[in-house]
Amino acid sequence: MYFLGIESSCDETAASVFTDEPKVLSSIVASQDRHHERFGGVVPEVAARAHLTQIIPVIREALKQAGIEVNQLGAIAVQNRPGLIGSLLIGVSVAKMLSVALKVPLFGVNHIEGHVFACQLSSGKPLFPCLALVVSGGHTLFLDCASSTKQVRIGDTRDDAAGEALDKAAAMLGLGFPGGPALDRIAAGGNPKAYDFPQGMNEQGNLDFSFSGLKTALLYTIRKLPAPLDEQTKADLAASYLDAVVKSLVRKSHWALKKTGHKRLAVGGGVAVNRTLRTRLEEMARKAGVELILAKPEWCTDNAAMAAVAVDHFREGHFSPADLDASPQ
Repeated sequence: MYFLGIESSCDETAASVFTDEPKVLSSIVASQDRHHERFGGVVPEVAARAHLTQIIPVIREALKQAGIEVNQLGAIAVQNRPGLIGSLLIGVSVAKMLSVALKVPLFGVNHIEGHVFACQLSSGKPLFPCLALVVSGGHTLFLDCASSTKQVRIGDTRDDAAGEALDKAAAMLGLGFPGGPALDRIAAGGNPKAYDFPQGMNEQGNLDFSFSGLKTALLYTIRKLPAPLDEQTKADLAASYLDAVVKSLVRKSHWALKKTGHKRLAVGGGVAVNRTLRTRLEEMARKAGVELILAKPEWCTDNAAMAAVAVDHFREGHFSPADLDASPQ
């Protein structure tokens, strides 16, 4: 049985074809970076308009790479929550149209569930039960996962997500857009101990995150330094800032493992591509004696392959109605 997955929750237009094993046959992602670069961040209206022009070509390319025709599809899966409402509505509208036209089931899936399921796709083996850390531009949270469809949130961010905090730091340092990857690159040449940045919500056992104080500390530090900043100073600031973000993520992952008793940690989301974070998580997992499963880099950032969590919804009989709606929450 062939599924078509659709993703349009933010600024990536994506489509994927996968089977009910699940096995991913194609995964196409059209980036919108060039549309948002001059604004220094994602503009919701611009994102929605770009989805309109890209979504049908992206779906056609996904079908072509999978080697199937549209009439061979047996189900449509769309990530309908959470995200930018205008962007979500494009994907949901196309998914509903295809479901009706092809007379096949429709599955609305949670974007967060998808990031966790990407870890199972990456490992190729059963993932659940597990503790999951989803860390991206819009989300930083812990989930106690009994299965792919039964998950309880046990920690969240009180303000910015980690990815947003990295993007804003990159903007302060004049590194361009998208900021996270640029910050990671320049931090590789910096000294992570050059500046002592704070870590929010650092009480023992607290599983919530806060990065607003860290951003403010970076801003004030930059203001105290002579302008313009030289490249080595930028690298040291980036390395120290990234070190504070990563320490918070890794420390709280350790606390969450202790609290839940899980021996398996799954990590997905765009920030999970970060090399420093992956290395530190591997070190922590090895010392703690737990299994670490990281999503493949190409399945960390927003994509439609992770909509394959719909296969489990199909098996459990969780079908979506024809009037499926999008939700930002």
